[in-house]
Amino acid sequence: MSCAICEKRPPKRYCPAKGEKICAICCGREREVTMDCPSDCPHLMAARRYEREHRKPLTADEYPYRDIVVREDFLHERWPAIAGIASAVLDFQIRHRDLTDSAVLSAIEALAETLRTLGTGIYYERPPDAPIARALYAQIAEFLQELKKGESGMPAPKDSGAFLLLDFLLRVARREINGRSRSRAFLDFLRARFPVPAEAAKEAPRIIIP
Repeated sequence: MSCAICEKRPPKRYCPAKGEKICAICCGREREVTMDCPSDCPHLMAARRYEREHRKPLTADEYPYRDIVVREDFLHERWPAIAGIASAVLDFQIRHRDLTDSAVLSAIEALAETLRTLGTGIYYERPPDAPIARALYAQIAEFLQELKKGESGMPAPKDSGAFLLLDFLLRVARREINGRSRSRAFLDFLRARFPVPAEAAKEAPRIIIP
């Protein structure tokens, strides 16, 4: 027998994404790049643990809006809103199984920039071009609009406050995202901290975005 991907090396590990055995080299090379690896794959989980243990801190240039200070007391006061944004993202993922970290990052970055300019009195909106990122952008924006109405029981943030919430999530995302095109490391990070109710996590109808 040989690896189901390279067809050269002997297969050493079972790949749940392929449903076949592959070699360790192909696993490391193709993981979350050409394969949609399930989050509970033991090899993926081991790789992420290794990456976390050897992860270098972000440099100043890698921080989004590095001149902005997000205070800890502000985050504590607004934590329910942060949890609400995370829940909106995870709810979206239930209905769009092909959502990846890069699309989430694109949606949050675009909406953060929209809110940053609104905070200066300038209206500027440029949603992401990719359909799935654009749809997520709209869902997060809708959640923030509902929050501003004050009907959720949470403190209603101004545009500048909502921008700070997104800036905080951007910083977390930049730390968690590994750069692989099909990675869902940041999504899994959110799910571990903001669990989706079991009934909501059941298989939902797949929605195709035009």
